[in-house]
Amino acid sequence: MYSTNELPLLADRSAVASVSDRADEFIATNPTLATPFLVVDLDVVADRYRQLCASLPSTSVFYAVKANPAPEVVQLLVSLGSSFDVASPGEIDLCLDLGADPARLSYGNTIKKERDIAYAVSRGIRIFTVDSPAELQKVAAQLEAVTGEIRGTVYVRIVTDGAGADWPLSRKFGCSLDEAWPLMLRAAQAGLDVGVSFHVGSQQRNPQAWDEPLRQVASLFERLRVRGYTPAGINLGGGLPSTYTDPTPEVQAYGEAINAALVRHFGTEDAYLTIIEPGRYLVADAGVIQAEVVLIAERDSDPGRRWVYLDLGMFNGLTEALGEAIRYRVRHYGDGAECGPVVLAGPSCDSADVLYETYEYQLPLDLKIGDRIEFLSTGAYTSSYSSVWFNGFTPLVSHYLPVSTSATDR
Repeated sequence: MYSTNELPLLADRSAVASVSDRADEFIATNPTLATPFLVVDLDVVADRYRQLCASLPSTSVFYAVKANPAPEVVQLLVSLGSSFDVASPGEIDLCLDLGADPARLSYGNTIKKERDIAYAVSRGIRIFTVDSPAELQKVAAQLEAVTGEIRGTVYVRIVTDGAGADWPLSRKFGCSLDEAWPLMLRAAQAGLDVGVSFHVGSQQRNPQAWDEPLRQVASLFERLRVRGYTPAGINLGGGLPSTYTDPTPEVQAYGEAINAALVRHFGTEDAYLTIIEPGRYLVADAGVIQAEVVLIAERDSDPGRRWVYLDLGMFNGLTEALGEAIRYRVRHYGDGAECGPVVLAGPSCDSADVLYETYEYQLPLDLKIGDRIEFLSTGAYTSSYSSVWFNGFTPLVSHYLPVSTSATDR
């Protein structure tokens, strides 16, 4: 029988609320599979996609491929009608080879080599994101070099404060409003269609986080209209959350808040083309990773806590544990067992490979070497972050459960 560590933040949350019966059945019927491994239920991905479309009916979904670039995931989303946010030529090729329409791919990485921009243009990509004059110049130059004209859409990314997000994205990307306006004007004068994008931070737990950026977008759009240019659209970015240790609202609450903000600042939900770039939300809850306990040790330097070393660590699946920003729910098989605090660490010889030391996880006191535990909601940013061969450990093995007939009939 499964159970979960009963920490206060988990008291009102079910241990299996976001894990599919199919994933549980796969794990139960494959008890000898070598760990660590990831199981992803594509039915959950399909369900999340449909829920998001229903919550934001006037907004186009562009799946952030980086969250999980598995061909099984991309092919499913192609079949459901999704568009895609891509970050490299590799992701462009992946999507196009699986049947995606190049007109529905957005090259959202703001740091691109000129030859990669040229390649994207040659494959039919016409939507780009920039946040600096140099990047805008590269995009315009390569559009002209490849096609003979500067024609396409650029989204100028503005910075947000990332408040309310477990994984803020406010330092490396985005420009201020004062920086954004001349970029927008320069792009429009060059003949490009111009929109604005932003990202409120990954695992954003505040549905109201989109309101202030949208107010800022409205002010930029007004300046563009005064100059005689029609804004191309709004890229709402990502940020929709998954189910980890901290409570998060349902996607319907995000849809209501975003739609209300669009009405507040633009008059209607569909005044402009809007796109959203979910990654984590679509795939995280579909995944479960099973790991094995390799070592249990008690340290004089850390009295009262056991160090539990797993065959899963920072470099082969749980990179997002860095800084304990993302705290996965942990499931074990000691139903009703007395539990105690632990430090969770990975198997590598790198001293940075400590997963959770500050946040207190609890595991059964009778936990043994060879026991298995599971990390829930691990379908995003796990296999895609897994190192290729650090310390000789193989990349995270993944199993994808195909979409069931009942899911395709919905």
